[in-house]
Amino acid sequence: MKSVSVTSTNFLERIADPMSRFYPDYLAYRNGEITDDELTARLPHVAMIGDSVCLDIYISSPWSTFWRAHTCRGGNWFLDLDPAPVVRSVSKRLDEFTPLVATAYAGVGALVDDERERQNFFRRILGTCNFSGQVARLLGAARFPDLILISIGHNNVDWAWRCPRSEFAKPEKRLQGISQSFRENFARQVQRLTERARSQQHRVAVVVYGLINFEAYFNGREAAERLRAGDRRLYPHLETTYKYFRSFQPDYRRDLIRLALMVNEELRAMVEELNHKLADGGNIQLRYSDALARADLSRVELLHEIDGWHASREGHNVLAAAAFSDLGSSLEFLGIKSPLPAQENQR
Repeated sequence: MKSVSVTSTNFLERIADPMSRFYPDYLAYRNGEITDDELTARLPHVAMIGDSVCLDIYISSPWSTFWRAHTCRGGNWFLDLDPAPVVRSVSKRLDEFTPLVATAYAGVGALVDDERERQNFFRRILGTCNFSGQVARLLGAARFPDLILISIGHNNVDWAWRCPRSEFAKPEKRLQGISQSFRENFARQVQRLTERARSQQHRVAVVVYGLINFEAYFNGREAAERLRAGDRRLYPHLETTYKYFRSFQPDYRRDLIRLALMVNEELRAMVEELNHKLADGGNIQLRYSDALARADLSRVELLHEIDGWHASREGHNVLAAAAFSDLGSSLEFLGIKSPLPAQENQR
């Protein structure tokens, strides 16, 4: 899976306005002092690191799923390439008040991983790029982003996957182990980002989103199951999802919800700990956001009509609105004027 970047299509016309903050850059470009690439590099750059929750994807037959995983581009809550988008994505919302370059690194099946461990066969075939791989790609880009959004870890809460039989009845120790390992692996990658950010000449804002509210989400999932029970033509691959995510089965959901809450607390604590290490932060702002964890995904129409697992277009709109609503203080830190109020005490 390759990253995909989009630049505001009319940015040159917009920055030619003498009132634009980029007007001096436009004059330098017009006078031949900087190149096309140098001009584009001076626009705000926004990057997304994530998993399938960040992608316009759904599960169906193995071959179709494989093909879709390698070809899905845009159409999601972060990025939409359509000039008349169905999803009013975060990048589209940002584009309304500043020209920008948006890059999505998210991958289907992505895990918060220990980069020293080898991926399993299925993920290698799927072309999955885990958290460490996405960070490596971002660090390898010619232009380090101004704003980095991180929404990953949903695959890590599949606690029933490879669970020893002896731990199914009492999974507490397993849940604790998963959440602790998650925090350690997550912190290591965020530190890679902040260390590189320190060396930049511009400000960098990083937003770590908590996992979605699985308790509300399963209300929608249960509604899809009831509809399918009454009409087998609906949600044709609803049961197929259990092959990929065992903990979605009804018997395991309660502990999945518990684990997701534990993981979000670990994320919050991790960000607080890293902020202590950053001291005054300098040119870096690191925040934890519970915006996606608070988004109401309980309505069945927010789930995809094929698998009842991933978000529908309407679901992506709900996620986009939630994620965007908590960017006020990050944009203020970056000096980007926006209609959003800065949020206090959101770290």
